[in-house]
Amino acid sequence: MAERGFELSALPKEVREQLAELELELSEGDITQKGYEKKRAKLLAPYIPQTQAVDPALQKDHRNQTSGSPAGPAQSSSKYHRARSGGARDERYRSDIHTEAVQAALAKHKEQKMALPMPTKRRSTFVQSPADACTPPDTSSASEDEGSLRRQAALSAVLNQSLQNTDSWINKSIQGSSTSSSASSTLSHGDVKSTSGSLADVLSNTHIESVLAPPDVTSTTNTTTSSSSSSSLSSVRPANIDLPPSGLVKGVHKAARRSSLMDTADGVAVSSRVSTKIQQLLNTLKRPKRPPLKEFFVDDFEEIVEVPRPDPNQPKPEGRQMTPVKGEPLGVVCNWPPSIEAALQRWGTTQAKCSCLTALDVTGKPVYTLTYGKLWTRSVRLAYTLLNKLGTKNEQGLKPGDRVALVYPNNDPVMFMVAFYGCLLAQVIPVPIEVPLTRKDAGGHQIGFLLGSCGVKLALTTEVCLKGLPKTQNGEIVQFKGWPKLKWVVTDSRYLTKAPKDWQPHITVAGTEPAYIEYKTSKEGSVMGVAVSRLAMLCHCQALSQACNYTEGETMVNVLDFKRDAGLWHGIVTNVVNKMHTISVPYSVMKACPLSWVQRVHANKARVAVVKCRDLHWAMIAHREQKDISLASLRMLIVTDGANPWSVSSCDAFLSLFQNYGLKPEAICPCATSPEAMTVAIRRPGIPGAPLPGRAILSMNGLSFGVIRVNTEDKNSALTVQDVGHVMPGGVMCIVKPEAVPQLCKTDEIGEICVSCKGGGISYYGLSGVTKNTFEGNLVFVVGKMDGTLLVSGRRHNADDIVATALAVESLKTLYRGRIAVFSVTVFYDERIVVVAEQRPDASEEDSFQWMSRVLQAIDSIHQVGVYCLALVPANTLPKTPLGGIHLSQTKQHFLEGTLHPCNILMCPHTCVTNLPKPRQKQPGVGPASVMVGNLVAGKRIAQASGRDLGQIEENDLVKKHQYLSEILHWRAQTTPEHILFILLNAKGTAICTASCLQLHKRAERIAATLVEKGHLNAGDNVVLLYPPGIELIAAFYGCLYAGCIPVTVRPPHAQNLSATLPTVRMIVDVSKASCILTTQTLLRLLKSKEAAVAVDVKTWPTIIETDDLPRKRSIQLYKPPTPEMLAYLDFSVSTTGMLTGVKMSHGSVNALCRAIKLQCELYSTRQIAICLDPYCGLGFVLWCLCSVYSGHQSILIPPMELESNLFLWLSAVSQYKIRDTFCSYSVMEMCSKGLGNQIEVLKTRGINLSYVRTCVVVAEERPRVALTYSFSKLFKDLGLSPRAVSTTFGSRVNTAICLQGTSGPDPSTVYVDLKSLRHDRVRLVERGSPQSLLLLESGKILPGLTVIIVNPETKGPLGDSHLGEIWVNSPHTASGYYTIYDSESLQADHFNTKLSFGDTQTLWARTGYLGFVRRTELTDASGERHDALFVVGALDETLELRGLRYHPIDIETSVSRTHRSIAECAVFTWTNLLVVVVELCGSEQEALDLVPLVTNVVLEEHYLIVGVVVVVDPGVIPINSRGEKQRMHLRDSFLADQLDPIYVAYNM
Repeated sequence: MAERGFELSALPKEVREQLAELELELSEGDITQKGYEKKRAKLLAPYIPQTQAVDPALQKDHRNQTSGSPAGPAQSSSKYHRARSGGARDERYRSDIHTEAVQAALAKHKEQKMALPMPTKRRSTFVQSPADACTPPDTSSASEDEGSLRRQAALSAVLNQSLQNTDSWINKSIQGSSTSSSASSTLSHGDVKSTSGSLADVLSNTHIESVLAPPDVTSTTNTTTSSSSSSSLSSVRPANIDLPPSGLVKGVHKAARRSSLMDTADGVAVSSRVSTKIQQLLNTLKRPKRPPLKEFFVDDFEEIVEVPRPDPNQPKPEGRQMTPVKGEPLGVVCNWPPSIEAALQRWGTTQAKCSCLTALDVTGKPVYTLTYGKLWTRSVRLAYTLLNKLGTKNEQGLKPGDRVALVYPNNDPVMFMVAFYGCLLAQVIPVPIEVPLTRKDAGGHQIGFLLGSCGVKLALTTEVCLKGLPKTQNGEIVQFKGWPKLKWVVTDSRYLTKAPKDWQPHITVAGTEPAYIEYKTSKEGSVMGVAVSRLAMLCHCQALSQACNYTEGETMVNVLDFKRDAGLWHGIVTNVVNKMHTISVPYSVMKACPLSWVQRVHANKARVAVVKCRDLHWAMIAHREQKDISLASLRMLIVTDGANPWSVSSCDAFLSLFQNYGLKPEAICPCATSPEAMTVAIRRPGIPGAPLPGRAILSMNGLSFGVIRVNTEDKNSALTVQDVGHVMPGGVMCIVKPEAVPQLCKTDEIGEICVSCKGGGISYYGLSGVTKNTFEGNLVFVVGKMDGTLLVSGRRHNADDIVATALAVESLKTLYRGRIAVFSVTVFYDERIVVVAEQRPDASEEDSFQWMSRVLQAIDSIHQVGVYCLALVPANTLPKTPLGGIHLSQTKQHFLEGTLHPCNILMCPHTCVTNLPKPRQKQPGVGPASVMVGNLVAGKRIAQASGRDLGQIEENDLVKKHQYLSEILHWRAQTTPEHILFILLNAKGTAICTASCLQLHKRAERIAATLVEKGHLNAGDNVVLLYPPGIELIAAFYGCLYAGCIPVTVRPPHAQNLSATLPTVRMIVDVSKASCILTTQTLLRLLKSKEAAVAVDVKTWPTIIETDDLPRKRSIQLYKPPTPEMLAYLDFSVSTTGMLTGVKMSHGSVNALCRAIKLQCELYSTRQIAICLDPYCGLGFVLWCLCSVYSGHQSILIPPMELESNLFLWLSAVSQYKIRDTFCSYSVMEMCSKGLGNQIEVLKTRGINLSYVRTCVVVAEERPRVALTYSFSKLFKDLGLSPRAVSTTFGSRVNTAICLQGTSGPDPSTVYVDLKSLRHDRVRLVERGSPQSLLLLESGKILPGLTVIIVNPETKGPLGDSHLGEIWVNSPHTASGYYTIYDSESLQADHFNTKLSFGDTQTLWARTGYLGFVRRTELTDASGERHDALFVVGALDETLELRGLRYHPIDIETSVSRTHRSIAECAVFTWTNLLVVVVELCGSEQEALDLVPLVTNVVLEEHYLIVGVVVVVDPGVIPINSRGEKQRMHLRDSFLADQLDPIYVAYNM
C-alpha cells in the first residue's frame, strides 16, 4: 500500500517482493498486525523521506474471511488479490505495453493544463466514525441486512479528510485555496488569462437595471475584483417567507436604489467558491469538443436529433469475401462408445478400481477419490431412486425427459458428478445452477425464470448444502425471488435406494434429445438455458479428445466451475469417455492457496490443466513460497478465456516465470468457448521446438469501425491479440456481420463467429452466434465477446479494453481490488459508456477525483470515445456473481434505478453528447402591415376574449350612492349594524373573534382618530400595517381609509427567523416611505428587540403605534377622496423572480374589482364564504379585507399558518359551516393532499362532509397545477367533494384578478399541447398520451368588464387563436401603476398603459408579463356565444433561454421530480448559459449521488438540454413564498453566495 506521496513502484524489485511476502504472512495469520507493521516500517525506512511516518491507519485492510461458505466467496476476494500491488490492479488485464500507452496518453494531456472543478461534498455526509472504519468482510454470502449495513458503513468510511486542490497535472494554472463554509474545497483562479473576471463584479452591475439575463462569463475579460456586500437572506421553508433575494425593486429610482438597497442586496461574495467552480467548468467546456457539432439545417416544426455522419477517414474493409473455414475431419475411433452413459458403464464395470475424480479439502489436500466403480453404482442407485422412489403410490415420480435442477456447491464435485450421471442414466435432463445464498441474490430471479421456463419442479442437492440454505421461521426453505415451487431431494448415498438385481438403466445410442441444459446470462442480465443434445455432447467429447489428444489414464487438473462451460466439458464429461483422472480444485481452495492447482499438477504429474487467466496470475503472485515444483509433466495448459484480448499478457508472464519450473512454451493452449457453440476453437498441443503461434497487433481505431488494420502509426492505441488455435475437428466456421441479416464478412472485417458442427448446443429458444472474431489463414483470432461490445455513435468498443485502460491508470490509492464494471446505457438516441469501480475504504477524496479525471483522459486518448459517467462505489458493494465477479447487468440495473449509491461521481455529458439539434436561430418576424386583415391575423381570428359586460348588469342603489369602500362600511353600520361580516377561527376551529358592521366601523373610527392625534398624519401619508392574519388587520385598513391615509399591508416578521424575514419588512417600510407603522403589542416588542437590532437598524423605524387597547374616542370626520383616481392602498409583493414590486390601487379600481368579483361569484349578504389565504397582497388581500364590506356576505377567516398545528382545520370548517364557496392557496391544498390523503376514514369518522361545496378556488399567479388539483379532487371525492368544484384563478401584478371560475358558465376546459412546440413559442395541440405532451387547464373564467388579448412580446402585434404570446388586459380594475418615489413614468407606461403596434392602436392595455394563449372552445357561455378559454403557460420573467429556445422551469422540474422516489422538490435556474438543477433529497444521504446521473439523463432525454450543475440539498432548502411558488432567483443567489450548505454539488463536464 502506498504511503501518502510515496510510490511503491519506485522501490527496488526485491523490496517489493519482500513486502508482498509480508502481506501474505499477515493474511495467513503467520504474523501479528503489530509484527507486520514493525517489519514493514523497517523495510521501508531507507526509502521514506524523514518527514513521513508510516501511517498505520492506512494499512488496515480488513481481513475477515468467511471460509467454507457453500459457494466459496468471491473469486477476486483472495488474500493474494490484496497482496498484489496493493490490491488495486486486476492482473488479468495487465499489459506492460498497454500501461505504457496509457502513461504516454496522459503525459500528452499534462501539457494542456486544464482545470476540472472538483465536486463539492458536505463533510457530514461521509464522516468516518471509528466503529465503521474497517471494510466489511468481502463475502458473496452476505445476508440482505448485512448488505445494507455494509453500504452505510462503507459510505461513512469514505470521506475522512478534506479535499485539497487536485494534483499538478490537472491545474498547473491554478492555485488551490480552500475557503470553506460547508467543508468543501475550491480551485480558485490564480493568474489565468482572460477568464478571471469576477462574477461578483458582473453581478453588482446587473443588479442596478431591471432584471437582465446573467452575463455569459465565458467571455469576460480581466477585471479587478471588488467585493460586494452580501447579506444572507437564506430561508426556512415552513415559515413561507416572501424574500426579495436581490435588491431588485421595480420602480425604485436608481440613485436611491443604490444607497438604500444595496445594503440588503444579495450580491455574490467575491470569495464564493461556487462561482469560482462554475467559472472553471466554463473554462473546461470552452475546449473544443470531439467530434465538433456539425452544421445542421433548422427545421422549424420539428427538432431533429443530429445523426452521426460517417467519418470520411473511417477505414473500410477492402478484402475479398471470406470462405468458411473447415476443421480437420473427425477421426474414426474403433471402440468409441455409442453414448456417454455407455462409456461410464464400460469403465464402471471393467475398470472399477480406476480413479475418476479427486476432491480437495479447504487446505488443498486430497480428501476423497471417486473411482469409476463407485461413480457407476451410485449413479445407478440415484437413477433408480429418481424414477421409482420419489412419487407416492397414486402419482408417478419423475419420468424420462423431465427437467431437474442440480444445486451443488463449488467445493463438492463428487456429489455433483454422481447427480449429473444419475440424471443421464434416468434420462431426466439436469439443469445445473448456482447455490442461492439469500432471497434476493444478484440475478436470482432470472435463474428462477430459467427454472420456470424449463418446467423444473425438483431440485437435487446435498444434505450439507440443504442445511445451509436460508429457511423460514418454521424451518422450510424460503421461496426464492422469482423461483417456481421446488421439491428438494437430498442425494447423499444413505438416502438412495439400492436398485433390485433385475433393474438396469436404459442405455441407448446417443440421439438428438436433450442431455442437459446449461444456463447462460446475456448482456441484459436475462438467463437462458442452452439445451445440449446427447449426440452433440458425444460429438463434442470426440472433437475435444481429438483436438487435445486425450488418452486413457491421463491425469487432468480442473480449476474451473465444473457445472458449466469448459469445466463441465473437460472435467466431468470428456474425462469419463477417456477414462481419465480429474483433480478438481474449487474456488474456496484457490482463495486460501492460489498455488494449489500448480501443486496438484506437480504432485500428480498431471498432463493437462484447465484454467483461466486469473488462475495464472494468482499462481504468479504466490509462487515464491514453493521452491520445489515442476510443471514439466504438463503437455497442455488450456486457458479457457484465451479469447479475451488481454489474455496474451497473462500467458506470456506466466510462461516467462514458470519456464524455469519446467513449463514448455508449446503447452500453453488458449481456446475460445461459448455456451451455444461450446468449444469454438482451441490451440493444439504443440510439438517441442516448433515456432510459437502468431500474434496480431491491431489498431483499436480500426477495430471500433469493425475492420482489421495492423497498427503502425499510434502505438498508444494498439491491441495485441493471440490466436486461439484452429477450428474444432469436424466443424465449419464463418464470420458474419453482426447487424441485421447475416452476411459473410470480408477477410479484413470483424463480425460474429458462426460455427456449424455436430458438437454444439441445439437450441435456446431462438438465439444465434457468439463472439466477434477476425481471421488470418485459418488461425482464429478473437477480439472480444459480442456481449461485451458497446456501440457508441456507430463505432464498437470492447468493454474489456476499456476496463484494461482504466486499470492501467495508476490506481493504487483509489481502486479496491481492481473491481471495475463497464457497460452502456441508452440516453438520447445513442449508447453512452458508464464506468463503475469500487473505491478503497482509505482512498482520499482528491486521489479518487484525480484518478477519475485521468481515466477519462486515458479512455479519450486511447479509444477516442467519451465516458458519459464514471462512478466510484464503496468497496464490496457492487452486486456479485455466484463466483464473486461483478454482476454486470445487475450493476447496470442499480445504476438506472438510482440504487447504486456511489461515493464519487463524474458525469461528462458535454463531452459525449454530440447529437443535440443545432441551437435555434431566431427568424426575423413578418412585417405587421402585411398580415392584418379585418379581425384576422395570418388567417386566424385574433386571440381576444372578454368577460361579461359590466354595464348591462343592474345593481342595487349601493353603487350609485357610494363610490368608496369607507362610505359603504359606514352605510352598512347604519343600515345593518348587527350583521356579522367576519368570523376568525383559531387552530381548534373555534371562532375567537367576530366583527359585525357596527363593531368594525367603531374600531376603524378609533384607529383613524389615533392616527390623526398620535401619529400627526395627513391625508395621503402611507401607513404600514403589520398584523397577523385576522380582524385587527381589517379594522386597521378601514381606519386608514377613514383618516385618508394609504395603507400598506405587510407580512409580520417570523419570530424564529428574524434574520431572514425582518430585512424584507424593513425594505418595504423604506421603499413605501411609510410615515407610521400600525401593529400589535407583541410585534412592537419584537421590532424593538435585541434580536431585531442584529438584522436591521431599529433606531430608524418610523413612528410605531400599537392598536391593542385604544381609548374610546369621539367619532371623527370621515375622509372622502376628491376623485376615484386617488390612491386607496399600496399592494407590495415579492415575485418568484425575486422582484419586490409595489402597485398602486385607486378607489375606482377597488370598487370595480369588488363589483366584478361580486358578480362572478354571486356574493350577497345571505352568503358565507371560507377563506384560507394569506391576507397581505393580491387577490388574497382583496378577498380577506375588501369583498365582505362591499358585498355584505359573511367571511370565515382561516389563517393558513394554523393548519401547521391542525391539518383538519380548513376542511372541517368548510364542512361545519356548510360552505358553498371557499378560497385557498396551492400550499394549503398541497398540505391537505399530502397530510390527509391517507386519513380519509378518519375524516369520515369526524363527520367531515364536503358535498355542499360548489366552488373551491385556488388563488394563484401561475400556470394551474393540474396534477395537484386533480389529485385533491380525487382524494376527497369520498367526502362528497364534486370533481367540478376545484378551479383556479389567475392574476398578476398589474391586475390582481383576471380570471376566476365563478358559479355559472362552463367547466374549465383542458388541452394537451406539444412541449417541443412551446419551446419554439408555438402552440401545437396533440392527443392525450402523446409523447412530450403537456396537460394545461383553463385558469378560470375572465371577470366581467375585462378583455384579454394575446400579443407578440417583441413586435407588440396581436396574435391569432391558439398562438402563444404575452397576455395583455384591459379592465376598469387594473392597478394605476407601480409605486415609485419620483413617479418616474417610464416603467408604468410600458406595463400599465401600452398600445398595440397594429390593429386596434387606440385601446390602452396593461402587460401581465405572462405567456399564454386563447382558444375558442365548443362550449357556450351564459350569453349563448362560443366560450373563449384563456390558458396560462408561465411567467416571461421566469423562462430560461437555452439553445435559442424558451423553457419553462416547471416543465424541467416536473421531469426531474419523477426520476427518483427520494426527490422531494426540485428547482432549476440558469447561470451563464449553464443549467443548474437543485434537488431536495428526502431519503438517506447515501442516495445523493444516485440522483446526479438520473437528473442528467431525464433532462437530456425529455428536454434536449445538458445539465451543467446538479446540487443536492436537504428538504426545505428551496425557498417557497406564501402563494406556494418557488423563489428560484433567491435560490440562485444563495447558491452563488455559497449559502445552501449542499449535500453534494456535481459539476457535469
